[in-house]
Amino acid sequence: MRVLAIGAHPDDVDLLCGGTLAKYAARGDSVTIAVATNGEVGAPDPGMTREEVAAIRHGEAQNSAAVIGADLIWMGFSDEFLFDDRVARERFIDAIREARPDVLFAHSETDYHPDHRVAGTITRDSRIPASVGLVDTTYASTEIPTVFLMDTYKGRNFEPEMFVDISAVIEKKKAMLSAHDSQNRWMQHIFSTDMADGMLVQSRFRGEQAGVRYAEGFQVLKDWPLRGDGSLLP
Repeated sequence: MRVLAIGAHPDDVDLLCGGTLAKYAARGDSVTIAVATNGEVGAPDPGMTREEVAAIRHGEAQNSAAVIGADLIWMGFSDEFLFDDRVARERFIDAIREARPDVLFAHSETDYHPDHRVAGTITRDSRIPASVGLVDTTYASTEIPTVFLMDTYKGRNFEPEMFVDISAVIEKKKAMLSAHDSQNRWMQHIFSTDMADGMLVQSRFRGEQAGVRYAEGFQVLKDWPLRGDGSLLP
């Protein structure tokens, strides 16, 4: 099976579905992580330029993907200024065509961050054009994937319909997040929060709902044409 997860920022996918991706990878599925923006405004240290931060975050995303042996697609849009326009739509279509996923993970459009919401909308609106041959982009058309919506940050405004037990891979998920050292330092400075701690709280809460120790929650996109169901989750 081929799996693609599209996140707005370099750490989003790791936080919201990293355990599920780790389970896919462990059983031999092909996993690709696509990152829409450079994450360049989250400077961990004073005086850093956006270009320096973007380079650091790109390297951290590569290190995180390597934890589970995933491929990385880096789109390069500006952090905090992701918009649903033709350029972005075509780049998202190309990411889907490049990865050729059977299963695609996308942001929920109820999430708190505008980049998350926009990335979710573009992903949702790109899944069909990615299958249309006369939509001309770099890569050839591919089949329409089954789309699962990822949980939101802190689980706000999101009611999971299905869960993946990530208890056996929680250390892998922690390792993926640990690779994003600059973001963690920025989050501690701005919000006085630790990404790993927050992830464990959310994973434990979803685990309580699912009847396991740690879990991640999802919804299946119900737009026509509906391509699959929760049986495609690991």
